Amino acid sequence: MEKVTDWLALWETLSDLQNRSWGYTKKKVEGKDAWKDRARQFHEMVKKRWERPDSSRDFIVASLQQTPDATVIDIGAGTGSWSVLMAPHATGVTALEPSDAMQEVLAENLASFQIANVTIRGGEWPDTDVAPHDFAFASHSMYGCRDFKAFVEKMIEVSRKRCFLLLRAPLPDSIMADAARRVWGQPHDSPNFQIAFNALLQMGIFPNVLMESGLWDPWTSSSMADALSEIKRRLCLTEDSSHDDYFMGLLKEKMTEDSGQVIWPRETRSAMVYWDV
Repeated sequence: MEKVTDWLALWETLSDLQNRSWGYTKKKVEGKDAWKDRARQFHEMVKKRWERPDSSRDFIVASLQQTPDATVIDIGAGTGSWSVLMAPHATGVTALEPSDAMQEVLAENLASFQIANVTIRGGEWPDTDVAPHDFAFASHSMYGCRDFKAFVEKMIEVSRKRCFLLLRAPLPDSIMADAARRVWGQPHDSPNFQIAFNALLQMGIFPNVLMESGLWDPWTSSSMADALSEIKRRLCLTEDSSHDDYFMGLLKEKMTEDSGQVIWPRETRSAMVYWDV
């Protein structure tokens, strides 16, 4: 009989792995802001991505416009791109963001657009209590929370109408999927849409999905050796060389070179998951 995957447990395992691979676990123990030196770089990356049309943004705006006097909580608001988008179509937005560095850029972003109906709050989800809102929204901010069930249940608790999750949806034949399949026997190297969708079903929630058609811009590495190090870092295998030959074979098969850099394939898109409460 085929083994049934516990998707909530898989999310927990991969969330722990990702937090270690990016150094978030160590920084949290030391009381450091993981985004201290990267918040502005992150903001520029989002601005570049948002230069292209995105049906998930259109869908969020339409949902707000259909709800008079709507209120929204933006969970893990980052530098505020989504809060800025939603504010003109809502009575009020609560931007919840644990990083001081992110909050600083968020406040500057709001001021530059002269937005006054967004309230910035510090705190991590799901440990922060907030008043009920019409909509609960989280864009790529759930990966660091190992308890996906608690994350979602708290969203439902504070939402009167609808919950939205925006997640990365990697292709099943991506380099990282093949690398994870080699090491762990399953294609997921980090928390993602596929795991979240199945975890929601496991919780008894049957969500709708809006899948983006465009793929994200590719990663770049300075060399094949640098790309190999990136695979090993993401899989927390920096001290383990037993898979190096396989990883390098993957890279040589799927990477291209341009202007002195090696280019990863386009392997990820976004998926909007939503359900009425």
